[in-house]
Amino acid sequence: MALPAQRVEMIPIDRITIVNPRLRSKKLFKGIVDNIAAIGLKRPITVTCRQGSDGPFYDLVCGQGRLEAFRELGQADVPALIVTADAEDCLVASLVENCARRQHHAVDLLQDIVGMRERGYTDNEIAGKTGLSANYVYSVGKLLEQGERRLVAAVEAGYLPISVALEICEADDHGIQAALHKAYEDKLLRGRALIAARRLVEVRKRSGKSAALNGLVEKTTATTPEGLVKAFQEDTERKRMMIRKTEATRNRLVFIVEALSQLSNDETFVALLEDENLAEMPDRLAERIHKVRITVQ
Repeated sequence: MALPAQRVEMIPIDRITIVNPRLRSKKLFKGIVDNIAAIGLKRPITVTCRQGSDGPFYDLVCGQGRLEAFRELGQADVPALIVTADAEDCLVASLVENCARRQHHAVDLLQDIVGMRERGYTDNEIAGKTGLSANYVYSVGKLLEQGERRLVAAVEAGYLPISVALEICEADDHGIQAALHKAYEDKLLRGRALIAARRLVEVRKRSGKSAALNGLVEKTTATTPEGLVKAFQEDTERKRMMIRKTEATRNRLVFIVEALSQLSNDETFVALLEDENLAEMPDRLAERIHKVRITVQ
């Protein structure tokens, strides 16, 4: 693995290659840029040096956000810790550094955990290098193997427990609803998180398991009493709307059944239907008309 940093130098940004590039949110990146512009760089980036025909070049081990922030600020050079390591160790160190962040995102997991698996590392080895639990690495890996990017993103956004995500992944429609109900009873999903999980299930059923990585799921804001009340009110209003639509549909159906019941007693109307070869009607509709007649009698 990489040896301890030997020295810190100002090195040209245009001679640095990012060996494990990744996407990041514009909001997060702007925060890095503003912070560096205000107080400077608190921690140098880490690189390894390799010699080229026209001088030294550098491969980035960690610090992509800081490097790109310096470039955004128009700087030509950046402070860097220069370590001694081969290309394999640099890539693994970069993967580990990104996986081990306190707040990592679905994009990072898709790139880093899968990347380390593809390079032959077991789940236990990945867990040992990143500080994540072996069960967490296994669970994320299983979701990714099934193409469940939406569920991975929801887990990383913080509103869907990974245990519930695994149950959804392996269940049919009925089992999914049972899993959500059980999660509610076990107090794993409540309030806004439960609403978000239900929406996710609907989108997953309608549009599939996978999704574009950029902007897949944004991390939910901190839950507040006001936010929970608003979410409850919105959910209640949606259910009231569904009830109103259901009642309107039911009333229309009752009107149709009663109208057909009365028309079926009209000999002229029945004769007209027979002439047009329309005397038969669907069994369920005939049963409803028969029940109406019995009720009236």
